[in-house]
Amino acid sequence: MTVVRTPAVRRLLAAVTLTAGLLLAGCASPPPVEVASDLDGLYEQARAEGEVIWYSPKPAAQMQPAIDAFQAKYPGIAVKYTNKKAPDLVTQLNVEQAADRVSFDVSNAGGLTVLPSLDMAAPVNWADLQVPADQIFADNLVYVWAVPKVWAYNTAAVPQEEVPTSWDALLNPRWAAGRLTVESRGSFMTVWAQDPSLGTGAGIDYATRLASLRPHYTENTTQAHTNIISGQTPIGTDLINLVLEDQRKGAPIAVAPVGPTNANKAYLFVANGAPHPAAGRLLTAFLASEEGQAALVDSYNSVIPPATDCSTATTNKVIGALCAAGVSWFSETDVAQYQHFTDFFPEVEKALGTDIY
Repeated sequence: MTVVRTPAVRRLLAAVTLTAGLLLAGCASPPPVEVASDLDGLYEQARAEGEVIWYSPKPAAQMQPAIDAFQAKYPGIAVKYTNKKAPDLVTQLNVEQAADRVSFDVSNAGGLTVLPSLDMAAPVNWADLQVPADQIFADNLVYVWAVPKVWAYNTAAVPQEEVPTSWDALLNPRWAAGRLTVESRGSFMTVWAQDPSLGTGAGIDYATRLASLRPHYTENTTQAHTNIISGQTPIGTDLINLVLEDQRKGAPIAVAPVGPTNANKAYLFVANGAPHPAAGRLLTAFLASEEGQAALVDSYNSVIPPATDCSTATTNKVIGALCAAGVSWFSETDVAQYQHFTDFFPEVEKALGTDIY
């Protein structure tokens, strides 16, 4: 498979060349061993390894139910989890693989980190490990949950009759001068590159008009979410997982009925050169299974259909929240879309005026 590295992807990996030399002098990893191709054999090997090291851009508390379920099903394998931003994961793994000193087993990929991750993933026949075919992406990545991007609002600060109900409604002058909080990377605009009824050209125009409102920009969506919760900015870009988590705690936040949106897919993969290759495969296969998904769904992390489908709204809280708000969605389906995003996002950043950040 040929992967086109456009400027946005190359920027993501720029730091690698500055630090790779620091690791190249270290000790080389032991030669790779043949990993079992069935779950029973894999468990035996994983138990001998004793642990699996998983890095992911998710709070540890969200992943704990799935970790507990995995350790209950496969005793003798300790899961060591670290919350780390996806771009940092790409940079770290690229450096470590160049130095032949990979320090973790399982990593996450999503959005702009998908393309560089394809080159760093170990080749695995996931079908042999009972991963559903529709959750295997580009051969070596496994779809484990979606992170739908939404517009959210502070229910204590925005009267119900003023809640925006469309993308155009967000351009109302009442939201000017910092009353909208927007993540500067522009990933909330992904759906404009997915939905044929929108389109990238119209997306750039929309981003330009949005910028004219002088929104409050944040480095990432988590920071935007914090601003909405605090009331610093009453409406902003958000992730439905964060909205539902804080709703459960009683925070004054809800999903605005603005759609369509992007149900950004998150993938797991086992790093080439992973120190615990069997345990890494076993954990990934488990999280993709019905049992693993059942453990993830209560923390608002699960696989959802690639396009709007409300048939499981009563059992899947993420789908239920999207459907209750009347928000339709699209997900990524092939590598070509990710290549398209790497061209689109920099143009969005230019239109927003955030490309200088």
